[in-house]
Amino acid sequence: MNIRRNLIVILIGSVIAAVVASVAMAQETQGPKPEVPELYTIKGAFARIAYNNEGWLTLGYRTANDSQGSDWMLLEAGVTVRKGVPNQKLTRASFSVKMPDGSMVPMASQEEYQKAGYQRALNMRSDTVRDSINYFPVGANQACPMLFFSDPADSRALASDQFEVSSQRACVGRIFFKLPEGQTIEPGQYWLSVKFAGSTVEAPFRIMTKDEEKYLKKNWKDLKKEHEAYLKSQAEKAKAEQQ
Repeated sequence: MNIRRNLIVILIGSVIAAVVASVAMAQETQGPKPEVPELYTIKGAFARIAYNNEGWLTLGYRTANDSQGSDWMLLEAGVTVRKGVPNQKLTRASFSVKMPDGSMVPMASQEEYQKAGYQRALNMRSDTVRDSINYFPVGANQACPMLFFSDPADSRALASDQFEVSSQRACVGRIFFKLPEGQTIEPGQYWLSVKFAGSTVEAPFRIMTKDEEKYLKKNWKDLKKEHEAYLKSQAEKAKAEQQ
């Protein structure tokens, strides 16, 4: 009887975990809803693209998801502007993270980064397992580094507070955010926000519980198809309403 009872408890627990994970991951297929006009899509379990008529943003956030409990967040990001958009400069202030409670966290300064000891653990973690963010429009074929942060021990490496982006340049780099005192990375819906000259692009990323992560890794290809089908249906619906 005890063995049977335990098996029933385990089975019920598994079903509940699956339901919780599937409900959370529904946000990946039908939402979450950005607060700015844009489109976004899933490129991998921890890779996203968001774009509008002006800017393009790619995001990798595996290291952030693996850093729960930390007050430092590392994101892999890539940006460009769309064809026909004039060159523009993006600065450290152009990048911020929207927290689950809606508050905004600005990118850390080089001074904060240096004081924190170059965040060696985060960099090593990102070196070990990383997701490709090399998803750009066809015309953006010139490599362009984002050098907001540099190793203070390397005298040849210099940090810069800005860089110029054009429709031919695909600019990529690691960016860091120091969360406010008392806050750490916890499960919930986050957004990487980039302010271009005339608009804002927000790439959604979800810091997941263990159950959600397990579900996503197993099902992300299906979720990607469902998300793209949802976007197509919404576009067709909008087109029909305009006619």
